[in-house]
Order: sequence, then structure tokens, then C-alpha cells
Amino acid sequence: MKGIKMPEGFLWGGATAANQCEGGWKEGGRGLANVDLIPYGKDRFPVALGKMKMLECDDSHFYPSHEAIDMYHHYKEDIALFAEMGFKVYRMSIAWTRIFPEGDEKEPNEEGLKFYDNVFDECLKHGIEPLVTLVHFDAPVGLIKKFGGWKDRRMIGCFENYCRTVFNRYKNKVKYWLTFNEINILLHMPFMGAGVIIEDGEDERQVKYAAAHHELVASAIAVKAAHEINPSMKVGCMINAGEFYPYSCNPEDVWEALSENRKNYFFVDVQSRGYYPNYAWKQFERENVSIPMQESDEAVLKEGTVDFVSFSYYCTRVAAGANTDAPKVVGNLMGGIKNPHLKESAWGWAIDPVGLRSTMNELYDRYQKPLFIVENGIGTNDVPDSNGEVQDDAHIEYMRTHILEMEKAVAEDGIPLMGYTMWGPIDLVSASTGEMKKRYGFIYVNKDNDGKGDLSRSRKKSFNWYKEVISSNGEKL
Repeated sequence: MKGIKMPEGFLWGGATAANQCEGGWKEGGRGLANVDLIPYGKDRFPVALGKMKMLECDDSHFYPSHEAIDMYHHYKEDIALFAEMGFKVYRMSIAWTRIFPEGDEKEPNEEGLKFYDNVFDECLKHGIEPLVTLVHFDAPVGLIKKFGGWKDRRMIGCFENYCRTVFNRYKNKVKYWLTFNEINILLHMPFMGAGVIIEDGEDERQVKYAAAHHELVASAIAVKAAHEINPSMKVGCMINAGEFYPYSCNPEDVWEALSENRKNYFFVDVQSRGYYPNYAWKQFERENVSIPMQESDEAVLKEGTVDFVSFSYYCTRVAAGANTDAPKVVGNLMGGIKNPHLKESAWGWAIDPVGLRSTMNELYDRYQKPLFIVENGIGTNDVPDSNGEVQDDAHIEYMRTHILEMEKAVAEDGIPLMGYTMWGPIDLVSASTGEMKKRYGFIYVNKDNDGKGDLSRSRKKSFNWYKEVISSNGEKL
């Protein structure tokens, strides 16, 4: 398939998260985080939802993030493979508890800081720009135990201290930063997304939106701090995107889709524009939600708007107001109705390349800021053949069709797009299911759902395909 050449300087690459690939959960002085406590198996969703309290690890559960794919010890090998594909950028996250093990220490953990120095140096040695997420679902358990996580305003000060520490340390190594990964996931998976546990008797909506407010203020403070420390640094927000389509042209379905989209866009409305939109205030009024707004918060939000809008895109969704008996999707954290016009992945996610283009247009029309696609991919059950090779043609087809629609949005619709970091260039632990067999990577990692395997890396068929995409700047798909 012939693609469309992207603008000069376009940032091609891939994206991972510390808790899904790094491992080394007790090494280098690292502290315990919420993401270390989310097990594989039947208790995964109750814990991730904040409905089942788990603040210590036990012997009856398997925690896939503890070792993950052990990038803690393999990062040089992995970054060399990324460089072989021609990466211009590598999106990764810092584990907060590697820098502040309990979350509120006065002095950072030097061993953790040095680890990321080494990772960034390795990237730069290969000509790869790091794009760094400050919080990719991490919340120190020390702060969850003390404060209840992001329910409590005191988290903001701890977060600011963490941000200023890493901004100052890496100000000459990292140009691009993201504050909170998929910040809207807080509404769907509060413990996984923000370390928030819904206690008995608590109003769930109140707890979630109070936590959201604290994260929004913290994000604005981080943007302002980054600009003070190094004015050339660019800081973006990040949401789980993908439009909700109306199930039909029944006005009730259309209204429901608009309402669902607003719930997602709410976070970026604040992070990009610097204030709470009217529709949100009316929603909070209807639902008796009280936002813990302090006198200085409005000015902080206004002064800390992001430089660009980044997002993940895996699929679109469908909302119904009138057709409430329509079949529901499974396996998707965001929920919704099945789309009868689209095929689905093995995990029930709708495959909609054109939806990426429409989502890009919607985001740019709404915010008029540069976009950055920082996650896009498909989980497939890749199995090596008798020669030990992985012929992941379904993976290639998904990527090819989505990249082409992305290119159309840039070339034909005029969307300013900074880059594209697909998820994830190397097989890693699935955030939603905790599985290894849900494989996104161009690089196969020998490990199974139960944690067995020698962690060896090998190139899939898609590895060389993506290498050609990058070397042709998107022209050869």
C-alpha cells in the first residue's frame, strides 16, 4: 500500500509504560506503587476498580508487573532494537516510586535518578528523543496509605516535588513530557488510574471528580514548572481517545454520544483551555458533586495550559440513549455498544481506521493545538511458527490502515501532528487484562501469562515492515 510522505522532522517511534515493561519492582531502592498490586486473574478488575482493597502483595496472587519483561535489565538491548527500526522518538514513563519510594521523601533516590539518566543517554546515543510520561498510572502506596491517593489535595505538593526533581535532573536530555497518562481512565478504573479506593459509604462520583480536580491542578503546576526550568521543554496532556458514535440517528442516541464524548474531553477542556466548561459545572450541579476548588486554583489552571494534546487511539465506541437493549462490547475499559459495521479484535475492540482520522479532526477542531498520537495498536495472540518466527500479518494490516488514515488527516485535513508512537513496540504486560499473550509488539518476548519464559527477544515480521515505514517517512506502507 502506498502511503503519504509525512512532513520533515516527523517523530516516528513507539510507546511503553514502566509498570508494563520495566520490572525490577524491588530493585534500585524502588518503592511500592498501586500498579504493583493489581494481580492477574479474577481479582484484577475488582482491585483496578478500587472496589477490592489491596495495599500489600500476598502469596495467593500473581502480579505480572513485578518482573514484566524486565526492561530494567534489558533496556540497552531493547533500545538498540528500537534504533534498528529507525525510531526518532521513544515514549516511556518514569516510575514515581523509583525517584521517591514513599512519595513524600525530602530527598530523591539517587539510584533511581541514575537509572533514568542511563536510559535517556542510551536513547540519545542512538539519536532517539525521549518522550516522558510523568505518571503512567503510578501512585506511591505510601501516599495512598497516608492520604488516600489523589482524593487528598496533599498529593499535589508531593507530585510537584517529584516533577521539579526530574525536570531539573533531565532538563538537557528530555524535550517532551506528558503529565498524566490517559487521565480520563480515573473515571473508569480509579485504583489503576490514580490509586483511588472507593471506601464503603463514599459517594463514588464525588471521590472520582475530587481526585480528578487534584490531578488537573497538579498537571497545570507541572506545565508551569517545566517552562520555568527550561522554556524549550514542551508539555502535553494525554487522554484515552476514540469518539463515541451514536447508535442510530435517533436524537436520543445522538445526545447520548455527545454526552459520552464530553465526559472524555472534559479533562482536555480544562488542561488545554485552562478552565472548567459550563457543561461540567451543570453536570456536577445535577449530580451533587462538589469540586474542591481553592481560591488560587482558577489562576493555576489558566497559567498551566498544555503545549500540545496527545492521545491514545485503539478504537471508536458507540453510545445509545434510545436503544438501550443494543448488545454491549466486552474487554474495553471504556464500555459502549457493539458497532455492527466494524470487525473486532480477539479481545472485542472495534477496528476502525477511519475513526482515527475523525478523532484527530475532532480534537484539533476543539483545541487548535498540535496533536501527538502516543498510543495506537492492536493486541494479537502471536505464536512463533516451527522456525521460531512470528508472521503477524493481522498486526501489520491494522497498523498499515491506521497509519494511512493518520497520514490523510495530516496531508488532506491539515492537522498539525508532531509524531506517532505506536503501542507497544515490544511485547509487554497488558494494562487491562494483565496478559502477555495479548501482544502488541514488533519484538516478540518469550514469556507467557503465568510468568514463564526466558525473556529472550526476537524480531517479528512487522519489525522490518515498520522499519520501512519509518525509513520512507510513511510513504511505504
